[in-house]
Amino acid sequence: MPIRTKVPRTYGLTMVMDKGLSLGEAKNFIELATPHVDLIKLGFGTAHVTPNLRDKIEAYKNAGMHVYFGGTLFEAFLIRNQIDDYIAICKDYAIDYIEVSDGSITIPHPEKCGYIEKMTKYATVLSEVGSKDATNIMAPYKWIELMSAELEAGSSYVIAEAREAGNVGIYRGTGEVREGLVQEILTKIPHEKIIWEAPQKAQQLYFLNLIGCNVNLGNIAPSEILALEAMRIGLRGDTFRLYLDKDKAIY
Repeated sequence: MPIRTKVPRTYGLTMVMDKGLSLGEAKNFIELATPHVDLIKLGFGTAHVTPNLRDKIEAYKNAGMHVYFGGTLFEAFLIRNQIDDYIAICKDYAIDYIEVSDGSITIPHPEKCGYIEKMTKYATVLSEVGSKDATNIMAPYKWIELMSAELEAGSSYVIAEAREAGNVGIYRGTGEVREGLVQEILTKIPHEKIIWEAPQKAQQLYFLNLIGCNVNLGNIAPSEILALEAMRIGLRGDTFRLYLDKDKAIY
């Protein structure tokens, strides 16, 4: 069986998207998933309308999971020229990860890198590359250029955009991986520094085959966390033979 990195880990990350779990559901999830989850994203702007938000964040953090607000919330503050208010809220909730994104608004890239640099003073920064607009298709060299600049500006990881459905950015509208794009990105950007949003099983399987069990994967549904972890280590039919020593297998 392949060797999984152990928490707290710097690669082999699993990022789960919480789009609206109740406090009780979050606690049940924590009981089940704690050894397998590194990051919890409170999807898009749901944090603003979540009851018992402080208690939920505290529960996740007590379980050793890093919590952060979805990039859309960052953008909602930024477009209203309230970025200092956003920083104050992150401090108030003891949020130690911040996502800097431009999936819903257009930010000149030097300015985006400036926000990344600014946010590193307060938290670990994840920056998202790619648009939520399916018609906005970037050439591979542009993805590489943006990712490189954002890592240079201080991002600890760059997130490859796919939305929660997995049908934009690094994927076609059908959910099919843009394989040429992904493989070209990997010629220049270390895979340990990329979190691939991969909400669909076929997408997760693609990256497990391409990079291995310790690929960084994001936008995983809470209900899929054990299924993904089993697939990572060859205990699901899709990857059953991926790590098998064929000379020792009796069937």
